Amino acid sequence: MSRTRTALALGMAAAGALSLASVTASAAPLPVAGSTTVTPAGHAFKATLSGKATLKAGSVTVTCTVSVATGTVPAAPGNQNAAGPVSSPISAPTYSSCTSSMPGVTPTVTTSGAWTVSMQNGSPITATMTVPVGGLVVKTTGLASCTVTAAPTAAANVGGSWANGTPPSLTFTNASVPVKVTGGFGCPTSATSSTFNALYLVTDSTDPAQQITVGP
Repeated sequence: MSRTRTALALGMAAAGALSLASVTASAAPLPVAGSTTVTPAGHAFKATLSGKATLKAGSVTVTCTVSVATGTVPAAPGNQNAAGPVSSPISAPTYSSCTSSMPGVTPTVTTSGAWTVSMQNGSPITATMTVPVGGLVVKTTGLASCTVTAAPTAAANVGGSWANGTPPSLTFTNASVPVKVTGGFGCPTSATSSTFNALYLVTDSTDPAQQITVGP
C-alpha cells in the first residue's frame, strides 16, 4: 500500500475512533443521586444557632447571635428516598440580637412563609435550605435606612452541609443568597446577592436521648 493510502487509512481510522468516543461520551448516563434516609421518622427537631450568623450584602454585614428554627422529620415512608434527598418543612428561622457593620445603624431581621430543608446522603452529606419568596427581610434604622429582601422574585435554595453527631450540625459556609436592596445613602443598592454563614446544632425534640441522623 502506498504511503498516501496508508496515511489516508490511518486518518479515517482515527476519525472513526474519535467519532465513536464522542458518541460514547455523549451517551454516558448522568449520575443518579443516592438513597437517603432521615431518622427517627416523624420526630420533631430544633436547630439552634451556635456562635453567630452573618449575612453580607455589598460592604455591609449583618451579624446575629440568636437564631432558632424547628421542624419535623417526615413520617415513614416519607423519611426515605431511594434516589434523592429527603425534605422536611421547617419554621421560618427567627433572628435576634443583631448588629450591623455600619456604625450608627441598627438592623432588624424578619422572616415569613414556608421554609424547607432537604438532606442528601453522600460524602459529604449535603443540605439545602429553601427560602420562600421574600421570606427574609433585613431593615436598618439610624444613619442609613435600608431594606434587604432575600429571594426577592423566586424561592432560593441555599446550599450547606450536614454532619451526623452528638448533636448533629447544619452548616452554611459562604452560601449565596439572591437579594434586592433598596434605600438611600449608605445602602448597598447595587448588590444582587449576599453570602450567608451559620452553624446550627440540631436536637431531637421528641426524644432528646436520640439524634437526628442522615444515612443511606
